Amino acid sequence: MEIREFELSDQAAVIELWKECQLVVPWNDPARDIQRKLAVDPDLFLVGEYSGSIVATVMGGYEGHRGWINYLAVSPAWQRRGFGRKIMQHVEVLIREKGCPKINLQVRETNQAVVSFYESLGYQCDHVIGLGKRLVSDDGS
Repeated sequence: MEIREFELSDQAAVIELWKECQLVVPWNDPARDIQRKLAVDPDLFLVGEYSGSIVATVMGGYEGHRGWINYLAVSPAWQRRGFGRKIMQHVEVLIREKGCPKINLQVRETNQAVVSFYESLGYQCDHVIGLGKRLVSDDGS
């Protein structure tokens, strides 16, 4: 798998992958999420390509205090081949190079397989409660 920065021409394939991996939820417009990401640290939005197809993605971020991981996806047909580990290691290096001391990510506690995957990469439960507040609705208001 070759890893590279996201390009706008990848958008349809990336959104399809996210849907295939059940990462798209009704309250998040994936095209809008991509637009927002391209405005901030677009170099941390990566795709993994294999045989001409996008089979993996990760959207990293760093806001000066903590790094963040979003939209890690590996096509179900290509899982368990090390692609998730490879793209995560790649984005971790890029975030570390920006001076980031720690990366955070959120996983639904019911998704034990994904929790186990991240634990295999050295991530640990921080025993904190994740809180959120929606500032913009899907329609942009």
